[in-house]
Parts: sequence; C-alpha cells; structure tokens
Amino acid sequence: MFLDPVGQPVQQRWADAAMTVGFEELPPVSVFPVIPGRRWGPGLWWSATTGRHVAAGSNAMRTQLMALDRDPNVTGLAGRPVRLLWREERGRVRSWVPQLFARYRDGTGLLADCPSHMEAGGDRAVKAAEAVSAACEEIGWAYRRLAPLDDVLAANLKWLAGYRHPRNAGRPGLMPAVVEALVRPRPLIEGVEAVGDPIEVLPVVFHALWHGWVTADMEAPLHERVLVGPAGWRDPGPGTVGGAR
Repeated sequence: MFLDPVGQPVQQRWADAAMTVGFEELPPVSVFPVIPGRRWGPGLWWSATTGRHVAAGSNAMRTQLMALDRDPNVTGLAGRPVRLLWREERGRVRSWVPQLFARYRDGTGLLADCPSHMEAGGDRAVKAAEAVSAACEEIGWAYRRLAPLDDVLAANLKWLAGYRHPRNAGRPGLMPAVVEALVRPRPLIEGVEAVGDPIEVLPVVFHALWHGWVTADMEAPLHERVLVGPAGWRDPGPGTVGGAR
C-alpha cells in the first residue's frame, strides 16, 4: 500500500507496484512516531542526490540516509513510502512499513530499516525482515536491516554532510583546481594551501570529499594532516609515503 500523488491510499499487488511505482517520489505512507523521552525526533534530511527533503524518523535513520545520499549508485531516496501486507500460514494478515527506500542507478530498489542496535524491534522485526526480504528477492531488489555505522565513520560523514550543498562548490574554476592539487595524495592542509586561502578552499575540499571527487580514509578521523588523494584512491595506511608503498 502507498499514497498516490493526491494522498489517497492505493493497494496493489507488490510485484506490479514495484515495477511501475516511483516510490522515491512518494510521501510517507504513515508518519514517523514521536516517542517521549527520545533526544531526537522525526525530521527532514535534505538530499544532495535528489535536491529534495526526505522524512527521517530517528537519528539512526538520518545517519543511514547520510551514507546512502553519498553513494554514487543511489539516484532516489524516500522515507516510509510503502506498507507491505502479507498473509501468514494461519491466515492472519501482517504488515510492515520499512523505514527507508533507495533507488539505484540500475533501476533496482532497496527497502531498509535503520535500528539503533541490531536487536531493536524484537521478534516482530525479525519476522517482518524475513517476509520483506523474501518479497524483495522475488523481484530482484534487496531488504536490509542496516547496522549502525562505526562512530568515526558516522562523525566524518556528519562533518562532510555539512558541505554537501552545491553552494560549497566554490567560485568557477576553484573545484578543478582542488581536484588537480590532489591528483597526488598529500596532507589535506597542503593541498588546500596549494590552491589558495584556506577559508575559501576548505569548504570546496569538503564538498569534493562528500561527492567522492577526491578521497580520504573515512575510517580514520578527519584532520588537517589526513592524506587526501584522487577519486578511487585508498590510503594504504601507516608506513607509507605519499600514498605509495
């Protein structure tokens, strides 16, 4: 079940809907609950991928949205756009609303939940995961319960996400200069200073890191001496010079 463009509920056979409905364009089929006592409630995430807001129901979901928004293979995102219904062996109707939908470049989709820890949701979530996984597998899609990100990776993504908007691409000619300065892996601050005033250049470097036009080790804390290199480059780790063994 999903909502049509005027907000009316539509119930359709899953295989047919998956092939014809642009879930990434749809609003949430049900609102995210506000849970008293939680430090973070429902909100909106501005997607650099789509240029639109995506409903997010928790801090854990927002973190996963950050990761997917940065994935170059993702072309669309939506929060809670579809409710799946199925009948158990005893005839009882069950339903589940996955928290997140992502559309991939090849047209396939991902339905996902974003638990704060992998045991969240208990037995009901486990059974729903089995049913939704089977439904997605039938049509060549995927369902996942996304494991929380490592703290360092999450912190790095959160920092870079602050520079995801196109306004941080800088004045004309600055982004190509940044990419050129980092063709050879070097400490971030050295690449920045090679281009110009750090106050102007740093946001451009962070914007480029968000989009993957230049790269750094996201598993290590970002700092001014972190090695940054061209797209696709990987820091080989300690004991190396200039990114080469």
